[in-house]
Amino acid sequence: MDLAIKDVQRHVGKFIATIIGVGLLMSIVLIMNGIYQGNTSDGIWLIDNTATDLWVVENGRGGPFNEQSRIAEESWESVAAIPGIEKASPFISYTVQRSLAGREQHFTIIGYDVFGGLGGPGRIVAGKTITQAHYEAVADMKTGLKLGERFRIGVHDYTVVGLTRKAVDAAGNPLLYLSLPDAQEVLYDQDNRARERSIASETARLIRAGYTPEVAKRLLPLLSAGSATVNAVLVKLRPGANQHLVVSRIERWLYFSVYTTDQQRDLMIEGKLKKMGAILGLFRLLLVIVSLVIIALLIYVLTVEKIKAIATLKLIGASNGIIVRLILEQSIVLTVSSFLFAWGVVQLTYDHFPRTLVLLPHETLASFLVFFIGGMASSLVGIVHALRTPPSLALGG
Repeated sequence: MDLAIKDVQRHVGKFIATIIGVGLLMSIVLIMNGIYQGNTSDGIWLIDNTATDLWVVENGRGGPFNEQSRIAEESWESVAAIPGIEKASPFISYTVQRSLAGREQHFTIIGYDVFGGLGGPGRIVAGKTITQAHYEAVADMKTGLKLGERFRIGVHDYTVVGLTRKAVDAAGNPLLYLSLPDAQEVLYDQDNRARERSIASETARLIRAGYTPEVAKRLLPLLSAGSATVNAVLVKLRPGANQHLVVSRIERWLYFSVYTTDQQRDLMIEGKLKKMGAILGLFRLLLVIVSLVIIALLIYVLTVEKIKAIATLKLIGASNGIIVRLILEQSIVLTVSSFLFAWGVVQLTYDHFPRTLVLLPHETLASFLVFFIGGMASSLVGIVHALRTPPSLALGG
């Protein structure tokens, strides 16, 4: 007769409740593993899914994502003229908070040359890419927008012509792709009332400087904040082109900073993502430690609850091996069942988290081994206590 199984059957309700409690704690650890890896996955998603060889940005800047970069839109023409470059395209990216799909939300707008340029959506799961110069959009499903839906940003309405899935920026915000002119307009243009106030203010400033109202009116377009700036120029090299030579020419002739995709990825990982990764890693470690401590306490409590039964077993001549097997088997059942419950909870809730979860098989296996070994080590506390229990305790001694 297996005493461990018999004891579980006798207290099945309590054991199931214990499994659920420990399993929920383990599920938090697995979720933290997913968030930890998802932090990096989200951070480099846009870099890895933008089909470009080089990122050309403002001189001295750390790329268009780690640090703000602004260069003249027409710079792409100068870059395209460099020998060894097959294609160059302007690119703009910025985060906004607007009402979208009936709710306020953060999302990142990507503006690119929709007529054969680089930087467009690479993973469309429904619909098509943008084919019109204005008022079309490709949105990530996380925004809540539907294919064919019309929505308003700024002073214009846009139609969703395509949908992406899990297209996010470094903060996990969904992406919204627009044509470059539309993206610039959303970023720079003001509504009518704000524009009227700005024009009145600039006109008054020019008049105070000694210009007549007529001259001030002609000068206003020259002073207005233009929208002809972008964050980067994306570059596709010709087959066989010397990448180092092209980079050197752009930096020396045009006075820009240039990064390869690998360098851009390293900048993101060592910059914006590094501190968050360290924080998540620390929380993950603390959760594992707390989980192991709680498992040890639960196994000890389960042992203490049946200490008189253990004393009775000793009184009738049961060997220490039977008692040790009783505690070890219950520890194994508790640990394995709790982990399976935790894995099931994570699988059921996987797609409902606001941040991307990346569950790597080797990390899940490592977590199981840590909990399993920790559970076995924790059972030693209960085993020592059980082995020290005198048989006389069964008689009230």
